[in-house]
Amino acid sequence: MDAEAQKRAAAARALEFVRTGMRLGLGTGSTARHFVDLLGERVRGGLNVVAVPTSQATKADAERWGIALTTLDDTPELDLTVDGADEIAPDLSLIKGGGGALLREKIVAAASARMVVIADESKMVGALGRFPLPIEVAPFGLKATERAIERAIGAAGKLSLRRGRDGHAFVTDGGHWIVDAALGRIDDPRAMAHALAGVPGVMEHGLFVGLAQMAIVGSPNGVRIVERP
Repeated sequence: MDAEAQKRAAAARALEFVRTGMRLGLGTGSTARHFVDLLGERVRGGLNVVAVPTSQATKADAERWGIALTTLDDTPELDLTVDGADEIAPDLSLIKGGGGALLREKIVAAASARMVVIADESKMVGALGRFPLPIEVAPFGLKATERAIERAIGAAGKLSLRRGRDGHAFVTDGGHWIVDAALGRIDDPRAMAHALAGVPGVMEHGLFVGLAQMAIVGSPNGVRIVERP
């Protein structure tokens, strides 16, 4: 299987954990889109669920399939969130945010009784950090925030403001910007997450520590399940 086939196979396995009446969180990105598509097929076949999308793009995909949507204001507790990841460590710590929806993704995951992450085999890593860490920041005072981030994580000279296709700063659904930190390796994701959480101007970061209970990973040899130790 190529990468897209691996992603779809993982999404199909995740669908086995969905039951009628569930309140779901729907992730953002190419892998999560496969899950939304497969869920939509089940909904058109009679499955009754309600879902909270983590981005405008996911919302549009879900609406196209006729999936009933809600908000965390109306439904503050969810049964299950299914989302992708940019990197998955052996303890199921994650880097997320390549698609720019990390803040909403983390809020939804934290509101869920269970988070299942789906991915192709390439996302499994021995240690996080090869994928640049997305950090969502307020546009106000960007340079001061970047300096504080550098002090917090020791990434001086390795930060870059994410830009859209038009060359301007990429803007998240929440109206923020994203700074990507090229770290190479993160030896202690929990400590780095704590350090970033203390930086004024940082809205959220892409380290998801202790949130995912299970990873469903597609590979050329099939699908395997990895549970958090």
